[in-house]
Amino acid sequence: MAYEGYRLIDVQQDGPLVTAMINNPPINLITMALFGELARLAAELEADPDALVFVLKSADPDFFLAHFDVEALIAIADAPQPPQGEPNTYHQMCHRFRTMDKVTIAQIEGRVGGGGAELAMNFDMRFGVIGKTVINQMEVPIGILPGGTGTQNLPRLVGRARAMEIILGGIDVDAETAEHWGWLNRALPADAIDAHVDALARRVASFPAEAVRLAKQAVDNARLPIAEGCAQEAGLFQTLLYSDTAREKMRRFLVLGGQTREGELQVAQISAAVATA
Repeated sequence: MAYEGYRLIDVQQDGPLVTAMINNPPINLITMALFGELARLAAELEADPDALVFVLKSADPDFFLAHFDVEALIAIADAPQPPQGEPNTYHQMCHRFRTMDKVTIAQIEGRVGGGGAELAMNFDMRFGVIGKTVINQMEVPIGILPGGTGTQNLPRLVGRARAMEIILGGIDVDAETAEHWGWLNRALPADAIDAHVDALARRVASFPAEAVRLAKQAVDNARLPIAEGCAQEAGLFQTLLYSDTAREKMRRFLVLGGQTREGELQVAQISAAVATA
């Protein structure tokens, strides 16, 4: 897929890996124009059969995504009120990133707040920078609440009490705290995050696509009651087990030393070798 015509996002594709760089100076505010491009990108990425891993980054080292444009929100509030109770278009975009059969990774090297933080919550993984990444939900202090999935996703990530502290307090959360609370996968040194995220993204992109897609689906089924989730897991496992790709890769694993004492001491390296064989 070409991913052409974007002005505020630079999209590059390298086989199954797609990387997007946001560039909307001066603070990467989620203007209506940027929102439109992010929504379009979500739809195109979801429909791309060749994409397997997606990384979202920022061209600004100080801001990943500031928040949604408050002036745009005021304009919406000044217009007639639509019916309540329906998912909004921001929800629809976030839902696409959360449920698409791609692995989504947010590389958050600066501030992220409001709707930007909510968007990142819907990614499969989030990585930040020690002493640089700061998360803030600034909605309640200005009279609203997180309306882009935040009140639903944040308690699932950090627990109810911590979600209350973040949302009701409107506080800044530093990278180390965000990692400790489960909002970030890892808080990394500034000179290490790019290499770490790139290596992880390329590693996952090298694995059998169907195994990656169904593994993500199985993990997401953890929101179901456990008996139902395990039943779904068993079905997905069986789908992969009886595939030609799985039989080939499992045999290759044994040839390369899997299930030997020496091999099992470096099983991550053998697994990578199986993928590239």
